[in-house]
Amino acid sequence: MFGKLMNSYFYGKAGKGDFTPDDLPANRWQLFLATLRVRLSALVRLNLMYFVVWLPLVVVLSIGFMSTLSIVQSTDIGDGKSLYMMQAEMQAETAKEGEQTVDPSTLTVFSFEESREQLRSVIFMTLLLMIPCIAITGPATAGVSYVTRNWSRDEHAFIWSDFKDAVKENWKQSLVVSVITGILPFVVYMCWQFYGSMAATQAIMILPQVLIVMLGVIWALSVTYMHPMLVSYQLKMKDLLRNSLMLAVARLPLSVGIRLLHCVPIAIFAVLALFWNPAYAYMIGVVYYLLIGFSLSRFVTASYTNGVFDKFINVRIAGAKVNRGLREVDEDADDEDENDAE
Repeated sequence: MFGKLMNSYFYGKAGKGDFTPDDLPANRWQLFLATLRVRLSALVRLNLMYFVVWLPLVVVLSIGFMSTLSIVQSTDIGDGKSLYMMQAEMQAETAKEGEQTVDPSTLTVFSFEESREQLRSVIFMTLLLMIPCIAITGPATAGVSYVTRNWSRDEHAFIWSDFKDAVKENWKQSLVVSVITGILPFVVYMCWQFYGSMAATQAIMILPQVLIVMLGVIWALSVTYMHPMLVSYQLKMKDLLRNSLMLAVARLPLSVGIRLLHCVPIAIFAVLALFWNPAYAYMIGVVYYLLIGFSLSRFVTASYTNGVFDKFINVRIAGAKVNRGLREVDEDADDEDENDAE
């Protein structure tokens, strides 16, 4: 039974006719679903390789998450008690005789101001450590972007050899992009804190505070296009940045939507941590990103940017192919059909 399922998955159902050009997907949504079904297992293998470069960032974010959770649970929520203390008291009341429990009186309770200062310190150190962790991911992201770009077009790509070639050809530009991506959150946070403290006495300082946040948002939207673009076209760094910015603005609603879509898994894990068990939510999140999270994100990005590049860039390049993997529309035949109908 299992063998039949695998044969059906890779080779299709028996009894079907030969595949013809008319069987190709008619739109990009159909193309995405078809290529995802075919490349799902390959995305898992690609992700296991790609996860290695993201492992330092996962460790840093895990430490920051656990530190933040500990601070929140130790914060005074009223009557000089914290969530940790209330939990310890409940365990002491329900504990059997002779069973060891945590003494609530030995637990430290932080005031709101103390917790806020500790949270600032945790955020500062986390963002600072994120800089090198994100910087080292750039070349690998270029390799994965090339492979997923081909797969999302329903074209062939070898996981290792094509990945390696794309890294070799694009590591300089991709490294610049990843270094800026790593530095910018730290700069935005520090500027927000600096101008925020000044805004308490000078309302005009709210303006630079808002501008620095807008800078971070614009970069976050533009970076969606950068790695797919640098593996698809021969561009100078300034042209890469300019074109990515222009596409982010031209497709602003979809640029925001695709960026928010990448945040959905993290939001789900955060909700599970709040309303279920933080340890279980953390384990599920790590397993998801270990198996497919990173490569699936790049595949979704490639599927989206392929359409954007066809619409805004490839149509302006003589001889460039558009709508790869999609069914070709015979405009002459359509015109004849319309004339016949008339």
